[in-house]
Amino acid sequence: MMLEFKQLKKSYGGRTVVDINNLIIREGETIGLVGNNGAGKTTMFRMLLDLIRPDSGEILSKDVNVATNSDWKNYTASYLDEGFLIDYLTPEEYFIFIGSLHNLSIADVKEYLNQYDEFFNGEILNRGKYIRDFSKGNQNKVGIAAALMQKPELLVLDEPFANLDPTTQIRLKSHIKALKSTHRLTTLISSHDLNHVTDVCDRIILLEKGIIIKDFHTDENSLKELEAYFAE
Repeated sequence: MMLEFKQLKKSYGGRTVVDINNLIIREGETIGLVGNNGAGKTTMFRMLLDLIRPDSGEILSKDVNVATNSDWKNYTASYLDEGFLIDYLTPEEYFIFIGSLHNLSIADVKEYLNQYDEFFNGEILNRGKYIRDFSKGNQNKVGIAAALMQKPELLVLDEPFANLDPTTQIRLKSHIKALKSTHRLTTLISSHDLNHVTDVCDRIILLEKGIIIKDFHTDENSLKELEAYFAE
């Protein structure tokens, strides 16, 4: 078992935004979190990464509470938004800095980035631009590639397909699927794009106002079921 959410509650201004009784994520699963704005997806991720604390309950990562022990940071990678970046650096400077945190030399980092040539599509490296001057889509590319540099066991991505062009969306899906098969990576993805999330995830969790409405394994009917739900 990779993660367990137990009696987890979080409220803002008297409004409950997350209310999860019990949720288990197993090693190697690719989980899609779907729901309209305000469903609690990002709040759930921020509690998982100990960026905010729950009002009650706990999140266990490999049986250890993320709020009281930081061991989970050694095997967890995430990219939620551009706030995770150091935007006054160039991408090269940022990648080298992130690599140094994981004892990677400049040569190691350059070798690592070779696998992202197609994903970057000639728009990231050697552009002479600071990260803050890139489009949101290209900032996403930098953040995702940097997150995966530590070869995590657990990956958390908030709306990774947003602002990416169709070609890059397809490449990202292929990369996530490849990592699952080669590294037994456990991945949590929130997305408004039902097509992408049902294509890349083997399990879907549907949230509404912080409560889990549905939790099911994907099959050929999953996209239609979700579309029918959101069309109501």
